[in-house]
Amino acid sequence: MIKSLGMLVFRWRIVLHDILVIPAAWLGAYWLRYNLEAVPDEFLRSAVFALPVVVTVQAVTNIFVGVHRGEWRFVSLPDLSLIFRATIVGTATIAFTLFLVAERLMFVPRSVFILYALILLALMCGSRLLYRLLKDRHFSTRSGRKVVILGAGAAGEQLLRDLRRNHPNRYNIVAFLDDDPSKIGRQIHRIPIVASPDVLQDLIFRWDIDLVLIAVPSANDEQMQRLVAICERTGIEFRTLPGAHELVSGHVQLGDMREVRIDDLLGRDPVRLDWQRIRHSLCNKTVLVTGAGGSIGAELCRQLASVCSSHLVMFDQCEYNLYRIEEELRERFPETKITPVLGDVCDAPAARNVFERFQPAAVFHAAAYKHVPLLEGQVRAAVKNNAVGTQTIADLAHEFKVEKFVLISTDKAVNPSSLMGACKRVAEIYCQTLASLSKTKFITVRFGNVLGSAGSVVPKFQQQIKAGGPVTVTHPEMTRYFMTITEATQLILEASAMGEDGCIYVLDMGQPVLISELAEQLIRLSGKQPNVDIKIVYTGLRAGEKLHEELFHDDENLTVTDYEKIHLAATRHVDRAIVKQVFEQIQERIDDYDGGLSACIQTLVPEYQDGTEQATKKTA
Repeated sequence: MIKSLGMLVFRWRIVLHDILVIPAAWLGAYWLRYNLEAVPDEFLRSAVFALPVVVTVQAVTNIFVGVHRGEWRFVSLPDLSLIFRATIVGTATIAFTLFLVAERLMFVPRSVFILYALILLALMCGSRLLYRLLKDRHFSTRSGRKVVILGAGAAGEQLLRDLRRNHPNRYNIVAFLDDDPSKIGRQIHRIPIVASPDVLQDLIFRWDIDLVLIAVPSANDEQMQRLVAICERTGIEFRTLPGAHELVSGHVQLGDMREVRIDDLLGRDPVRLDWQRIRHSLCNKTVLVTGAGGSIGAELCRQLASVCSSHLVMFDQCEYNLYRIEEELRERFPETKITPVLGDVCDAPAARNVFERFQPAAVFHAAAYKHVPLLEGQVRAAVKNNAVGTQTIADLAHEFKVEKFVLISTDKAVNPSSLMGACKRVAEIYCQTLASLSKTKFITVRFGNVLGSAGSVVPKFQQQIKAGGPVTVTHPEMTRYFMTITEATQLILEASAMGEDGCIYVLDMGQPVLISELAEQLIRLSGKQPNVDIKIVYTGLRAGEKLHEELFHDDENLTVTDYEKIHLAATRHVDRAIVKQVFEQIQERIDDYDGGLSACIQTLVPEYQDGTEQATKKTA
């Protein structure tokens, strides 16, 4: 009720206009009835006597129907139909009321009601249509690219000021669109807030809009998906501001605008970390990151350098990747001591030398092979790097009494169908076993796919789209968990600061994403239509792949931690003697290039099975 009254007050000009045309229509009907000549006195007195009733009944009917809610600048058939309904209902109610109070309509000609309805329709509809025509003509004559801004909040206002100050002749800001009904009808620096974003298609058609700017940095995933879907249907260029967590300064400028990225749509809310706890655990300490040149390792190095670790040691076997991250960090964080070390985690003497020289207080073990189909045919390399490499670094962390060792794991380690996932599960088991006899804290952090990481599905799809297609998806029902690289690494830091010895922490990955829908969304973001401009081809599951990944095993009951996005998985006990024996067998087979490595893995991970067969059973 209060909201409806507020709307009436806010739109008082529209309400006043609609009230003033009622007596004009009523008296005009008498004038037409008598052929534009003088109205007889008795009939004129009757018309004036009935006028308060006519105005009251019609005004109440208009308000009840909601005629005043329509935006004149965008008046269309639905608005005109509301006016028609209000006019018919109002006229009928007026006739019935006057029949009761005006001596059965003795001096009210019956034709007056028909003429009144026609005149009222003409006045109410005509004024709205004329206003729209004038405004359309006004905007069509202004120079510059015609722009609509979605979002009439602080960010939209700052963006408007920047466009006017720095690009006065390049952009013609036509209007704001906003979902907040209380803002509609108002103005920001004389630019009107005309309606909700749902009318964008109609506005573009009538005003020949060239560009849409989304200025809603606080939008969550669902809101952003809706706005992007609305923009995509128009087929014109659109851009967005980064999320609120990416806008470091409080000022919004045109330079902040960028194309909508897929991570804008996947529902990852900004991470709010306990930076004080993280700094307390890592400040003024030497930190070693293995796999520092990879996607996760490099982002970990960026986060660590920004936190204030006094000495960052980056260990990687890829010369170019190590060179790139070193150059970047030296430029961005000149106050942080950075030491790149070229080497292999499987090279025990080289790894030992790193520990002896730098005496790290914390180790983040991100070095791993991760490409599932490729590793299915590279058993020795996969086991050596992902399992034995972890054993080497973990043993050194124990020997040199490192404070904490953080293993970066994956959801593919849960009920693994791939050799890669099985090896990572073996690495988890080894670290948990070592934790029971070491003063070093061994912490495992497990999460799903990372958007934009090297070799991941998103860059692959983008490359296929750029080449004109087709986009290849293995299965129409395949799903995966996703998070951004920044979010993943920040949560790793949080888990490392809060982590308890021997625990596996599972990051909250949100809802799984259908890969086919991800492919369609990426195609739309490129300005093309799925299966029209770019074909989507289903190629079938590859070796080691599963339809759906899992974040924890049935026996790993998740419990909450003091941080909402990090869960604790219950540890599954594996006998220490068996673990030691299996790793000895693995080392022997690696040294002798002997077969049987998969059998060794299955000893520790009995749930390891072929993913293609599993998927076939599920879809049969």
